[in-house]
Amino acid sequence: MKTQSFGVHFTIRADKIKDGKAPVYACVTVSKKRSYIALKQTIDVKNWDNARGILRGNREEVKKVNNYLQEVRVAIATCFQQLQLKGKMVSADAIKNAFLGTAEEVYTLKTLIDYHNETAVSSLKWSTLKHYYVTQRYLEKFLQEKFKAKDLYLTELNYKFINDFETFLRNHQPKDHQKPLNNNGIMKHLIRLKKMVHLAVRLEWITKDPFINYKMKILKVTREHLSAHELSMIETKKFPVERIDMVRDLFVFCCYTGLAYVDVIKLTPDNIVEMDKGEFWVRTFRQKTEAPVNMPLLPKAMEIIRKYKGNIRSEASGTIFPVISNQKVNAYLKEIADLCGIKKNITFHLARHTFATTVTLSNGVPIETVSRMLGHTKIATTQIYAKVLEKKISEDMAALKKKLAC
Repeated sequence: MKTQSFGVHFTIRADKIKDGKAPVYACVTVSKKRSYIALKQTIDVKNWDNARGILRGNREEVKKVNNYLQEVRVAIATCFQQLQLKGKMVSADAIKNAFLGTAEEVYTLKTLIDYHNETAVSSLKWSTLKHYYVTQRYLEKFLQEKFKAKDLYLTELNYKFINDFETFLRNHQPKDHQKPLNNNGIMKHLIRLKKMVHLAVRLEWITKDPFINYKMKILKVTREHLSAHELSMIETKKFPVERIDMVRDLFVFCCYTGLAYVDVIKLTPDNIVEMDKGEFWVRTFRQKTEAPVNMPLLPKAMEIIRKYKGNIRSEASGTIFPVISNQKVNAYLKEIADLCGIKKNITFHLARHTFATTVTLSNGVPIETVSRMLGHTKIATTQIYAKVLEKKISEDMAALKKKLAC
């Protein structure tokens, strides 16, 4: 919460004076914002001390009014303290509502995030939900740096808040091993915030969408993949260290199947089905989308499966391959790239891109078939990979040269 100043002062309104008398108002101030409470008390204007906020005089009637005003002051201060103790957002209006007994539920950014995360557990995969927790941590850092607060009212969210949050993310310098966020990484955090804000609108916690005039600036990114030559270099390289050799096999297997790390690491012998004519298929479901994946295994993929048949670590986990974390796999892949002299930033997901681009599409496999094998729910997702490769351009231009030479 913000460090807030608080005060109560009693005043009268000149426009309400009638026959020399005026109603008294309690002016509640919180962090320079005011709210007025009309009190059931009318006083003689000529006896009112506006600077001190009390009546002048020693008469019994004057003492009675001033005692009443003191009781109101204590009651308002108590409302302020109770809101703080309950962890509620404190404002002049919130104190007024609490004093008058008309307080309504006050929704804050933290309330929204907590509600979203609690309700999303049943609908989002952990691999997706964990990114919302990262966005939450960035928002907490932003609130502390920008507002010196731990929370804000949802009604305080506006275009400026979103724009300032984007600026914060662009200027944020991580103090650990992480790299600064790139443009699309920043946009992903804003997309998550936007989804949560739209949830608040649907819940009628706020009436206005602060994102209504905000435009996302997502840059088109070329999906990196291995060329056929680079894939061959990794396949044929001899690695004396067992852990490196195993990660290479896992990576190459996915280059020929298009499976993501989370799907391949959970593969069991039951997912490999023998079809007619001795052909083997992999049958599984993508964890990310729960879309079915059914595809025949290429000979190189089957060769790797046979290599790990009877592996002690695989049998212990009941999986085809020994279980290893995604973080370790990506760390070892960097060693593999160095040993093979490949300058590209190789991550495990690069295998999926390589399957889509180098292994299938560039060899004439129809995009509809590739989409089914990748387990994509929309063909538009697969079209990201359907770019014209330099190899194909070279072949097409060579064919054109021959025709022009005739």
